[in-house]
Amino acid sequence: MDNKKKSGGALLGAAFLMATSAIGPGFLTQTATFTGQHGASFGFVILASIIMAAVAQINIWRVLCVSGLRGQDVANKLLPGLGYFVSFMIVLGGLVFNIGNVGGGALGFNTLLGIPTKVGYVLAGLLAILVFVFKNAKAAMDTVTKVLGGIMIVVIFVVIFIVKPPVGDAIKNTFVPATGYSALFPAILTLMGGTVGGYITFAGAHRLIDGGVTGKDNLKEINKSSVMGIGIATLVRIFLFLAILGVVANGFMSGEDLAASGNPAADAFRAGAGELGYRFAGLVLLCAAVTSIIGAAYTSVSFLKTFSKSIEKHENYWIIGFIAVSTLIMLILGSPATLLVLAGAFNGLILPITLGVCLVGAHSKKIMPEGYKHPVVLTVLGIIVVILAAYLGIPTFISKLGGLF
Repeated sequence: MDNKKKSGGALLGAAFLMATSAIGPGFLTQTATFTGQHGASFGFVILASIIMAAVAQINIWRVLCVSGLRGQDVANKLLPGLGYFVSFMIVLGGLVFNIGNVGGGALGFNTLLGIPTKVGYVLAGLLAILVFVFKNAKAAMDTVTKVLGGIMIVVIFVVIFIVKPPVGDAIKNTFVPATGYSALFPAILTLMGGTVGGYITFAGAHRLIDGGVTGKDNLKEINKSSVMGIGIATLVRIFLFLAILGVVANGFMSGEDLAASGNPAADAFRAGAGELGYRFAGLVLLCAAVTSIIGAAYTSVSFLKTFSKSIEKHENYWIIGFIAVSTLIMLILGSPATLLVLAGAFNGLILPITLGVCLVGAHSKKIMPEGYKHPVVLTVLGIIVVILAAYLGIPTFISKLGGLF
């Protein structure tokens, strides 16, 4: 009974860890900005990106959790040294995005309580560090991500009631977008990268492995947790989309003003729901930032711990150090724009590489247990996603890298 309860907690914890890792400050900004640009047609972007993200995530989680191997170990078994390269990209991207998450936490504190930005950096870092001070840090992490994730959903839902979005128009445009399909393609790929790109898709899978939910016998639970994680992230995205759509469609704020805003989600909430809406946005931003700091730090260190017994033994200290370094860099640099550009370029390359590795691993006897057969439809759909992700990621990487020099 205790084992069942423990594995059940890991399933839900993994789903929320993945979802709340995806729902960071960048997620909120992207959703608000794209809704301002595309209006109700953004519903189609959400639908398409979520289908592609689900394909990527189910493929990756099945391979990792059924084999019981973390992402870096699968890569190293297929091609010695590849796991180190993947880990480097994940950890670098995770560190730099974590710096951005700390900045998002400070913005949340400032919006919610008017706390100065530099103080907010420290408070956001300390809140995340507090989770890993506990002896049973993984259980604490599960609880924090579930509670803060729940708060985000409830708060955004309240704003929806205040701004009264045109739900019928949103549903219609989700399937037949007024802007046409081609204009929405870049936004689809951007959102997919933000939902399962970089470290995000590994957050929940590595949590399940740590929780002992591995092997063919647990395939049903692995699939359930994976779909649940995508579902939670989708729910928040849809709620946020409807809240922002209500603001734009009812004339509280124009799409152009939203695009020009430095804090689009908060400004939209204030325009539609007054000062209370603005404070609500601060609370959502703070919850999103703290959970993303936790997810990025935990997952980044999980990519290092199989390479060193010392890191595995002192995992919590390494995670605390990771968060502390992110916070310190944010304090020193203020706004690490160049680093974020470079990390974004790396992130665009990570998904096609990691998903490609997992698709090869799914059909390798070195990786998967005897008798496991990976569904053909998942393989085919996975290959399509790899091609689409590479189509966006490679040109983006080249252009952004070129822009730095």
